[in-house]
Amino acid sequence: MRRYLVLLAYEPGGWEAAGPEERQAYVDGHDAFHRFVDEHGRRISGAPLADADTATTVRHRGDRRVLTDGPFAETTEMVGGYYDVELPDLDVAIEAASLLPRAYAVEIRSVVELDAGGNQVG
Repeated sequence: MRRYLVLLAYEPGGWEAAGPEERQAYVDGHDAFHRFVDEHGRRISGAPLADADTATTVRHRGDRRVLTDGPFAETTEMVGGYYDVELPDLDVAIEAASLLPRAYAVEIRSVVELDAGGNQVG
């Protein structure tokens, strides 16, 4: 099994503007994703995120810490949630991600697991 972080990005306001049928389609997409992952692997965690305007970005400039309100880059989409899952391989992760609502841009990233010494495990 491999561990993947599935990042969900979408344009702000989509849920608020959605009618009852569209909202149900969102719920159905997440339910289908959950069932698929549970059948083929496991869900470690997942959660929606607060809007990007609540974000704080931390950067270092030399020995100085610089904080910026908002997301790290200008974009029309924002990362609004995530799933941390274990699945057999990337093909299965892609199949699972394809079940999520079509309004999302879904990024799948392998999680690099490290031991206490900072060495990659697996």
